[in-house]
This record gives sequence, structure tokens and C-alpha cells, in this order.
Amino acid sequence: MQRVRLRYAKRGRLRFTSHRDFQRAFERALRRSEVPMAYSAGFTPHPKVSYANAAPTGTASEAEYLEIGLADRRDPEELRARLDDSMPAGLDITEAVEAHTSGFAELLAASHWELRLNGVEPAVAEAAVRAFLDAPSVEVRRQTKKGLRAFDARAAVVSLDASDGGADGPLGGPCAILRLVVRHLTPAVRPDDVLSGLRSTADLAPPVAVAVTRLAQGPLDEESGTVTDPFAPDRDAATALSTAAGR
Repeated sequence: MQRVRLRYAKRGRLRFTSHRDFQRAFERALRRSEVPMAYSAGFTPHPKVSYANAAPTGTASEAEYLEIGLADRRDPEELRARLDDSMPAGLDITEAVEAHTSGFAELLAASHWELRLNGVEPAVAEAAVRAFLDAPSVEVRRQTKKGLRAFDARAAVVSLDASDGGADGPLGGPCAILRLVVRHLTPAVRPDDVLSGLRSTADLAPPVAVAVTRLAQGPLDEESGTVTDPFAPDRDAATALSTAAGR
């Protein structure tokens, strides 16, 4: 069985697509593209598709990942193009690599997010960020399947900064951009948890809904605090195999 890992994006209005909606669209694309899927064993076989750490409904993303198993080998780039052509515009398959390593989900250790705060002065956002980062802990509460849960949103935040986003938002006024790198801990700290923390520590309350986009997802470089490419180990392994085959 060949394993292929895919990166996909949720853009524009399709950011409101739920994970289940994406699954249905992707399974239709597999059938339309006549992908030779491998299936699980048992009385009710299922196509071998594994999803990893999907973004919350309502957030855009440039870095969602999944893995599929194929019964016959295919060129990853050709497979990506065929699947992308079969997906709705806004759910875009952007990258594909053949899997040569295991433990892919473990590589998705952190995310880099962008939060667009229309109607918020950049200076106000900068002061709120300083208050959040200076706090030893920031307790937030979120409703979960097990009830209301409290946890520290500050502990997961690697970096958080504010900048001027210009004045082209729907209100025609100021706009602040937050850039956030957060570790994937348990429970997961999401951008809305950080926004709740900014509200509790600095009374920051954007007048309109915040536009959230995941820019990257992958291993965390502890030295630089950046999120790196989770496909890099597979590319390195493919290069090593190609070099060994050419000797």
C-alpha cells in the first residue's frame, strides 16, 4: 500500500465548512478522480483516510492535513491535481508527498495563527498583548463535551504580537493583526481561548467577529519559536532513497 499525505486549505466562505462537511466533499472527490483507494479489513470496509487536527468550524486555514492509503501507486503531484480539480473552490488541495515516515500526527506540535481584529486600534491591541504575555497564567473557561472546563491559555502560547492591519476592513476604521504561535497541548488552546484571555486580562473586546486563519501547522522550532514544515521528513527520506537507488 502506498501512503500519500496531503495538505489542504479552507478559504473564503468555505471556512464555515465543518470537518464532517469536508470529509463528505473529499470522499466524493476520491470517487470522481477514480483514486485506487486501499480499504480496511472487516465486515464494513472503509477507505483508508486519516485526518489530523482539523481547525475549528468558522476558521480559515492554509495548513490542514490528511493521509490516504492507495491500493496502486500514483504520482503524488498528479494525484493532488486531480483531487483539487474535483473539490469545491475554497477547499483546495495544495500539496502532496509520499509518506516514508510514521507518526505524522506527532509532528503537528504547534500552529501559527493570524487574527484580524477589525475596529481595534493597533496600540490598544499591543497593550493587551503585553498584559497577556506578562501574566503568569491566564485562566479561561470553555464548554466541552464533559461540561465547563477551566484551563491556562497562557501556558500554550509561544509568541503573540500585534501589528497594524490598515483600514480596509468592513467598518472602514482601524484594524489590528495578531500573530499567534501556540503549542498543541491537552486541552488544546484555540485562538478563541486566547481572545477570551485578552478580554479577561486587558478588557479587549473587538466590535465585530474576528477573522481567524491558520497559516502553518507542524513541528515547533524551540530556538526560533517558528512552526516548520511537517512534510520535510518525508521529502528528506525520499531524497535519501533516490540517492541510494542511483548508486
